[in-house]
Amino acid sequence: MASISSLGVGSGLDLGGLLDQLRSAERQKLTPIVEQKTEEEARISAFGRLQSGLEKFQTAVDTLNDASTYSNLTASVLGEGMTATTSDDANAGSYEITVNQTARAGSLASTQVTDLDAPLTGANASLDLTFGDGSTTSVALTEGATLGEIRDTINADAAAGVDASIINDGTGYRLVLSSRESGADAGVNGMTFTNADASLAEDAATLQAGRDAEMDINGIAITSTTNTVEDAIQGVTLELEPSASGETLSLTVAPDTESLKEAVKDFVSAYNEMKSTVGRMTKATGDVETAGELVGDRKVRTIESRLSRDLTNPSSGGDLEIMSSVGISLNDSGRLELDEDKLDEVIADNPEGLQGFFAGTSEDGGFAGRLASSLDNMLDTDGMIERAIDSAESRVDRIEDRYDRTERHINRTLERYRSQFSQLDGMIAQMNSTSAYLSQQLSALNQQS
Repeated sequence: MASISSLGVGSGLDLGGLLDQLRSAERQKLTPIVEQKTEEEARISAFGRLQSGLEKFQTAVDTLNDASTYSNLTASVLGEGMTATTSDDANAGSYEITVNQTARAGSLASTQVTDLDAPLTGANASLDLTFGDGSTTSVALTEGATLGEIRDTINADAAAGVDASIINDGTGYRLVLSSRESGADAGVNGMTFTNADASLAEDAATLQAGRDAEMDINGIAITSTTNTVEDAIQGVTLELEPSASGETLSLTVAPDTESLKEAVKDFVSAYNEMKSTVGRMTKATGDVETAGELVGDRKVRTIESRLSRDLTNPSSGGDLEIMSSVGISLNDSGRLELDEDKLDEVIADNPEGLQGFFAGTSEDGGFAGRLASSLDNMLDTDGMIERAIDSAESRVDRIEDRYDRTERHINRTLERYRSQFSQLDGMIAQMNSTSAYLSQQLSALNQQS
């Protein structure tokens, strides 16, 4: 079959250009299909953003529906050199803590070695160590080892109980051993070299014995092998710094009101963010190009209606029944506003009532529980959002099938046009050839006459 570029050669007609025009006209049938697919993909994307906004709001709601949010305690320290953290086992209380000394690891140095590269050990050499609790350990050394090689051998031995380093004191080199654990029992107290150079020995004057942390908590003596003191106060972990030695500090364990307030603020913020997302998606402008992707969508209206109902209906079973009683209100634009002074007042004066309002006496009995139940229905794997996305994705699949069928039909139509134009081109070429032949013959007859 003749190609488009050869069409019109025989007839002199612009059949190739005509075929291009027909192709453009036929492919216009694909335009509304492409537009429909674009709209559905935009809806899928919009539902995805709505889902993300609802999930963020769900997280904030779940926090307020969790009883532990209202029982969290925080530890505050007055003074320098100590920090404190609490766990779920902590209880409220006040403590005066006097730190007599902090824990430290023991250390001990060898006598001086002048040549860092000199071999210092003979056959079957070893380093024998003694610790504060009377225990001992031995590290086997290789024959002819230098001070650096002795250091490396000690550090490679997981059971040595010490870390080794080398210090230059200005006139020579010393092997320094530091206990890997702090505390009086774990501190290194002695070193003995077997089958080693006589210059390599313990320098007793450099001994810093390991020691335990010692403190008084409300007059009770406490010791700890580390500066991380756990459960001396139930549910509280104290972290001591060296600067704490000799200091008297105050520790207060009390309800974490700031975290509770932040949880309420996160709730308000997450709802307003989700509401803004919905507003952009449902904005009606009268123009397809600028209107929201989900304008007029029934599922979105249902979600808004259900959340609005859950926000405004009173909660029963407690002395706080509506949002305004805890400082939350709906403004004219449908956004939440928070009166922080009112919330602070409720947190300080009626923490039980605040917990009852949000979390209720059962998982779905309070204000937050009611919202959590609705959000679960919207966001479940077979919930409203997933069904909307699945439905849109199915429509996209059908649109793609229709696009493929239409495109195949267009291609068949164009091939038919191409065949017809090729036949027409040949027919006109033949007629032109016959006409030229007849004209030539008539001209020859006229000349003979």
